[in-house]
Amino acid sequence: MTDGYEALARADDVPAGTLLGVTTARGEPVCLVNDNGEIHAVAGQCAHQGFPLADGTLLPNGRLECAWHGAQYDLRSGAPLHPPADEPIAVYDVTLRDGMICVRGPKP
Repeated sequence: MTDGYEALARADDVPAGTLLGVTTARGEPVCLVNDNGEIHAVAGQCAHQGFPLADGTLLPNGRLECAWHGAQYDLRSGAPLHPPADEPIAVYDVTLRDGMICVRGPKP
């Protein structure tokens, strides 16, 4: 797409309350998250030790928890919310087009 967005998955592949690990054309792992119908895209690996965030858990209030050591991140900002996370994760712009989840980024 000429505006920098890349289609990574069908919206149907990420039902409410679920996570899906995907990879961009550049080889970047991304975790897609459906938080009550709002789609988010964040880095695919935990900033703490690189564990796949798609294996984690979606918590209330837009939090994503890594399954390995319990690090938690804010889905909107990528900010670390619970140790051992002490660095943010990347957050991507998301749009839906023709039933596809399209991402661009990561955001600066």
